[in-house]
Amino acid sequence: MNGNTWMDEALCWINGERRTLFESMEVIDPSNGERIGNVPLGGAELAEEAVTAAWEAFPAWSSLLPRERACYLTRWAEKILQHKEELAPLLTREQGKPLAESTGELEVAASFVQWYAEEAKRVSGEVLPPYKPNQRITVIRQPVGVAALITPWNYPAAMVTRKAAPALAAGCTVVLKPAKQTPLIAIALFRLLMETGLPAGAANLVTGAASAIGEAWLGDPRVRKVSFTGSTEVGKKLMRQAADQVKRVSLELGGNAPAIVFGDADLERAAAAIADNKFENCGQMCNGINRIYAEETVAEELAERMVAKVKQMRVGPGIRPGIHIGPLIHDSARRNVHRLVSDAVEKGARLRTGGHPLTEGEWAGGSYYAPTVLTGVDESMDLTREEVFGPVAPILSFRTEEEVVDQANQTPYGLAAYLFTRDVARTHRVSEKLEFGMVGVNGTSLSVPQAPFGGIKESGVGREGGRYGLEEFLELKTITAMVD
Repeated sequence: MNGNTWMDEALCWINGERRTLFESMEVIDPSNGERIGNVPLGGAELAEEAVTAAWEAFPAWSSLLPRERACYLTRWAEKILQHKEELAPLLTREQGKPLAESTGELEVAASFVQWYAEEAKRVSGEVLPPYKPNQRITVIRQPVGVAALITPWNYPAAMVTRKAAPALAAGCTVVLKPAKQTPLIAIALFRLLMETGLPAGAANLVTGAASAIGEAWLGDPRVRKVSFTGSTEVGKKLMRQAADQVKRVSLELGGNAPAIVFGDADLERAAAAIADNKFENCGQMCNGINRIYAEETVAEELAERMVAKVKQMRVGPGIRPGIHIGPLIHDSARRNVHRLVSDAVEKGARLRTGGHPLTEGEWAGGSYYAPTVLTGVDESMDLTREEVFGPVAPILSFRTEEEVVDQANQTPYGLAAYLFTRDVARTHRVSEKLEFGMVGVNGTSLSVPQAPFGGIKESGVGREGGRYGLEEFLELKTITAMVD
């Protein structure tokens, strides 16, 4: 099956059936600005139909044995892996990332499904000590109900499964809206899910107008849980709307991740790890490094190593072999990146490499930006306070541990932080002082199926991954009985 076949079936899924609409919206390839497909332009009516299907399917789905739900998820994971080579070009064409990254993302997507297929069988309760004679106190976990899932464009495959798999494993039924920029891979993943024989209505997908669909779900009392990944601005709006009915929410929002490189660090290891993180997906990663703090004694050497690595990176259409960095998601994103770089240079930062849009030759028509390294950056520059979300590595210097921890924490965000050092005591001391939900030490890999992923402060609430991600879709119920 080729990529065109997947695009030809770009439809919504409601109650186990394909749905199309007269109105549609275009999907654009960010590597050249060309249309690659159309998907239904759904709104409040279609969103309500999806909830109705999920609501009606919930009693039967939640009553299945956990091992029965696990069987559907296991088959879904197998199908994703079976078709990953066909799906990777589709993901690359609508999102822009290189093929190798797309293939890797699909493998990660399958790993979340595999994990929760097993974790579904481990949901358990407790028997508590009695408070009175002949009293029995038990605590059980039950699925929340219908869960509304809203996924982002930067990891449009992995975020579908990181949300849908735990929800389905817990016994919830789901309605999902993928980002308007990247709906095709979500539709393809749902097609594979339907091929497992999943009961009708257990999982539903709607594409279209974000505001209309979101408002319909947030205003519907049958939706008891909302899980959203995206910008902090939108997340705050959803949180306010969810408050009207006290819906449960999970929000994975923006970040401003620092990476701290101490003078005793392995600089080659640090430079390689930071470069891999910073330029993955063209820098469009919520837990991507946004600020690099280097101790004064090693700042210049780290910068030189970073520049050397960046100059080896090839920028171009992700569909081509040998490409390391694809385009940004659209031209508006590129303009924002250039605004932040220009502001830093005007305020005294030194441009070491990159720092400009790429518009000629193979880059014509796409939203490419040269991978960039800046030194002499300070806290007065906009890119230290705003999430850059692009291929820009700003390097700041520091003198003391206390100083850099204080600087790193001076942000309303608190998703991820990274530090590099050979000092074991410093590892624990700094990790505990950093005000972030996740800390990577001497490495930058944070998103794995078995561990919680999420932030504090304005980076969100709740966690995805591990048993913690499953608990987001479960309610606790206490049963107290007097037994004569």
